[in-house]
Order: sequence, then C-alpha cells, then structure tokens
Amino acid sequence: MSTAPASTKATAPGTGPVPVARVYRFELVKLVSQWRIRLLVLACWLLPGLFVAAVAQQGTLPSDTLFGRWMHATGWAGPLVVLGFAGSWALPLLTSVVAGDVFAAEDRLGTWRHLLVAIRSPRRIFAAKALAGATVIVLLAAGLAASATAGGLAAVGNGPLVGVDGHLLAPSDAAGGVLLAWTCALAPTLALAAIGLLGSVLLGRSPMGLLVPALTAVAMQLAQMLPLPVALRLALPGYAFVAWNGLFADPAHLDELLISVAVSLVWAAVATALAYRLFVRRDFTNGSEDGVERRALAFGVLPLAGLLALTSGAVAVATPSTGSGITQAKVQQSVATAFAHLYRLQTEQLHRPGVTEEQLRVSAACERGDGHVDPQGPGNDWRCVVTWHLPGVAAPGTAVYQLDVASDGRLMADGDGPKEVNGYFLVRTPNGDAPNPLWQFDARIALLSSSAT
Repeated sequence: MSTAPASTKATAPGTGPVPVARVYRFELVKLVSQWRIRLLVLACWLLPGLFVAAVAQQGTLPSDTLFGRWMHATGWAGPLVVLGFAGSWALPLLTSVVAGDVFAAEDRLGTWRHLLVAIRSPRRIFAAKALAGATVIVLLAAGLAASATAGGLAAVGNGPLVGVDGHLLAPSDAAGGVLLAWTCALAPTLALAAIGLLGSVLLGRSPMGLLVPALTAVAMQLAQMLPLPVALRLALPGYAFVAWNGLFADPAHLDELLISVAVSLVWAAVATALAYRLFVRRDFTNGSEDGVERRALAFGVLPLAGLLALTSGAVAVATPSTGSGITQAKVQQSVATAFAHLYRLQTEQLHRPGVTEEQLRVSAACERGDGHVDPQGPGNDWRCVVTWHLPGVAAPGTAVYQLDVASDGRLMADGDGPKEVNGYFLVRTPNGDAPNPLWQFDARIALLSSSAT
C-alpha cells in the first residue's frame, strides 16, 4: 500500500482511491454471487409465506406465540408471528452469515493486498463492505416481512386484528402497525450486524466471527428472561425485538419502543465505529494474528460493556420506573382492559345486545401465590378475579383467570371458569366457528410508569 501523501495521490492521474459507489457495487455483487446468500434470499422470500399459509389451515394454532391465536381470523397476524420468531432466531442468524463473514472471507482467501492495490483506500473498503452487508440484511428482512404478509392475506384474508390489549384494529391500521413493527425491528438487527462486523474484523479468518452476532443475541435473550431492572432491560438492544408489540395497544406504548430503538442505533453506531477504527489501523503486510485476545478485550468486550453501563444509566435517569416494572396495579389494569375489549368482541360474536366498556365497568383483583407472595414481578402463580356489570342486571359477573406474567411484560391469561364466560367453547361467527376470545388471551404490561394507561 502506498505511503505517499494524499495530495500527491490526488494529483497523479489514475492513482486516486476508487469512489465508494463503485466499491459498494463491487462488494454487493460479491455478496449476492455467493450461493449461500442467494439461498438465504430465496428462503426469506418464499418460506415465511408458505409457513403462514400452512399454519393458518391447521386446526391447532401456535397460541403460545403472541398473535398466534388470531391466525385463523386475519392475515395480519401471520407476519407478526413470523416477526416474533425472526427476532429470536432468524434475524440473528442472518446477520451472522452476512456481517459476521464480510471481512473474514478476505482473510481466508488472502485477497486483502489485491483489494487494497485496486481500491487504494482502507476507509472506502470498510464503508463499502459495511453498506453492502447492511443492504443484503435489509433485503433479507424485507423478504421475511413481505412473504409472511402475502401468505397470511392469501390464506386468511384482510380482516381486523385483535391488539395486545384486546381492542380491534381495522385492516388499514393493522397494515400500518405491521409495517412499522418490521421497520423498528431493523434497529436491533443493524446493531447485531455491527457487532458482526466488529467480530469479523477482530477475529480475522477464524470461523468464530460467524458466531458473534448469534451468541450475542442468545445472551440478550437469556438476559431478557431474567427479572432485570427496567433500565438494564431497555439498555439491551435485543429488547427492541419485543417492544414493537406496544404498537398494537390503545393507546400505543411508544416510549419503550422509542427508547429501545434509540439504544439499538447507538449500539450499531458504536460497534461500527470500533470495527472501523480497528480496520483502518490494521497492518495488512503482516499475516500473523497474534494478540487477538487482547484486541477482542480492548476493542470488543470492554467498550460494549461500558456502553451497556452508560445506556442503562441514561435510561434510569430518563425514566421513573424501578425494579422489574411489573406491579399489582399494572397487572390488574392490563387484565381488566383486555377483558373489557374481548367481552365486547364475544358479545358481537354471540349476537347479544351491544354494551359499552363504560357500562361494563370491568375491574380485576389479582394476587400471587394465593396471597402469600408479594404481588409484583414476573411469575406463573398470578391469579385474577375479574368483575363486570351488565345494564339491567343487579348482580355483577365474575370470572377467574390464571396468569403467567413474563419478565418482558407479556401476560398470558388462561380462563378458569365459569365455563359459559371463559370456558373452552366455540362461538359462531359469520366466518364459522371460532374459539371463545375470553378463554385465553394475551396482554401487555407497560414496564415504564409513564407508559401505564
């Protein structure tokens, strides 16, 4: 690589750095010419649609997945089910295959010197490779979203979607929510891609670089399963793969989503900057990989650990919530709100006289461990008694639910009677028999105090 001053190289005809746009096109062609990338593109644009269409025709639905129990009712549930799976597994694996190998491939092939002689700018090589990798990742994510949406609409139709609090979203609102949810999921995906770039630069030809984004995603998933403080939970970029479901509440829980997206973008910027600094300072004339452990600690583990501490501190200062964010009052409010919305839906399905939520005056009394456990935090030992009132009826109605409250705020309610209210039975709808909406339902607890409605 030439050591002449930049001004000298600029004046010599034909010796200046190649424009970034040309290098970007070159790197993009290199990526998409690989058989594994082409196979991933084909799979992302075909398999989700086939999966959603096949599941929608089955008698048993993935009810343990958010929106899974509504896949028979509307095609808009399918892309949200796929998004939940993609955030946990598909997107991290895709970033590993693409970003985790974009620099390491040159090390394995020994082509760095040829590339540097041809382009004459490590900075432009880095920019082109990072942009090409991000383009392919966005293309793969867009395929997952488009295929799942097309499969759901083709198999089930353009019906209204039941939100996370039980209220109905018109098809147009559901479409906007699905598009926005997938767009927000790009932020943590890009954060994992940036971590993959960093791992690819740090570890060189080692295949361990491919595992860095996937292992990071698994570690964040395991952390999200723990009863972490709210500030630390939101400081992990992986929470944005969960926070999107707040878009489907009324009103939408936007503060958690905006914070998690902002945190993910900060992680993406910092990891990319670390990879860039390490790359441009690299000695390409020396093929030795001595000091990999020291560089991984100095440019990878320690900076990202410091970033986690910094972002968690910033979130703690900016938000008023402490502890897990799951309190008795929030659980009761979430259950009562969802029950009121779904009771009206059941009333319509059974062709009973309409009733408003103001007339129902739904309330919930919830406790943990039969009153022997402090009623806060996640757990599967929550129990709620829901009470409501019907116009012209003196005695209030009651129903019992067993709850499983996850540490990320998701609430799963299982009806425990009476059978005619929340027992397992089918209700007749214009489209045929459907499960009782009050039998089992999902809801979401706003972890931030300012999110509570």
